[in-house]
Amino acid sequence: MNKEFAVQRSDFDEVMVPCYAPMAQMPIRGEGSYLWDAEEKEYIDFAGGIAVSCLGHCHPAMVSALQEQSQKLWHLSNVMTNEPALQLAKRLTQASFANKVFFSNSGAEANEAALKLARRCALERHGEDKSQIIAFHQGFHGRTFFTVTAGGQACYSDGFGPKPQAITHLAYDDLEALKALISEKTCAVIMEPLQGEGGVIQPSASFLAGVRTLCDQYNALLIFDEVQTGNGRTGTLYAYQSLGITPDILTTAKSLGGGFPIGAMLTTSAIADHMKVGTHGSTYGGNPLACAVACAVLDTINDPNVLNGVREREVWFREALADIQNDFAIFSDIRGQGLLLGAELIPKWQGRAKEILDAAAEEGVLLLMAGPNVLRFTPSLIIDRQTIEQGMQRLKTAIARVYDELETRRLA
Repeated sequence: MNKEFAVQRSDFDEVMVPCYAPMAQMPIRGEGSYLWDAEEKEYIDFAGGIAVSCLGHCHPAMVSALQEQSQKLWHLSNVMTNEPALQLAKRLTQASFANKVFFSNSGAEANEAALKLARRCALERHGEDKSQIIAFHQGFHGRTFFTVTAGGQACYSDGFGPKPQAITHLAYDDLEALKALISEKTCAVIMEPLQGEGGVIQPSASFLAGVRTLCDQYNALLIFDEVQTGNGRTGTLYAYQSLGITPDILTTAKSLGGGFPIGAMLTTSAIADHMKVGTHGSTYGGNPLACAVACAVLDTINDPNVLNGVREREVWFREALADIQNDFAIFSDIRGQGLLLGAELIPKWQGRAKEILDAAAEEGVLLLMAGPNVLRFTPSLIIDRQTIEQGMQRLKTAIARVYDELETRRLA
């Protein structure tokens, strides 16, 4: 590397737009569930790039797929199609309810496409009065202006001027509130089957079934945002497959490419027909490199042994968190499904998730927050038990540090 462009973490503040506040640690290479920084300090990765690195870092199947495709074809644009895109679309439709796929570069773009499709479908089938979109508080659907408005967190959508209209937010897991609002003017309900950014919140089975029933009653499309829950994260390829209901549109991204940027919107032929030539598009959507890697990811994940292993690993994580709870009693709830888990802090510890996150990184284990009061775990789906135990021991050491500091301040 040219010495003029050698970098370190401190360069971030000089050259990057300040919309992020990255941690002090800056890994430079990874393998499996381990990362290393420039000083060769080792980190165990329980964050997975926010539920992205589903096979860990530099998985051989992904590396091989990328290397092979990089020698063939990088880009065509959607003036043409390409083999990897069609191969991936076939895999996705054969493994889900869907007949048709639209490829994008991210979850936000996949959700943007889903919301536009829902509006277009309602307009052509029922007329311009059917435009209302119902979403839920503490939801998260991306950072485009349309999707960030659909997300139920004002801290992400306020401050940018007038927002897209006809989007209404309700309390998550409150079926009576939905019954009171939904009407013939509703074109779509968008929701995560398990809220991730909002705190790892799992709704009741009756709520999910009720949402599906109401959408059918009022001819509204049900959009499942499976950007975070999809591709094996909850123990089935997509979360809806274990819930007994099927959405009309499903969005996926994050772990679909295992770290290579790609997103997809899945739907039925009847709904997809409302997106005619020219109504929507993406320069890089369906990129051959991204699709080749995603094919390798799906081929690896969509295997009964891997999916059953996710549920087994959930048990290992819950056991380790229960052990920490026995020592420190700092969690009020441990929740989630598969390897999307959240540990909520007790009232006395509210607002200290970031302190624990930073202390854990110093001890050599990386995890996430889901708001200021919840520790979130989204590791590789194939992380081994020894690594989990080692990482949890590091987390326990970090929590002990924060615990001692809090007790010292309390007694001072």
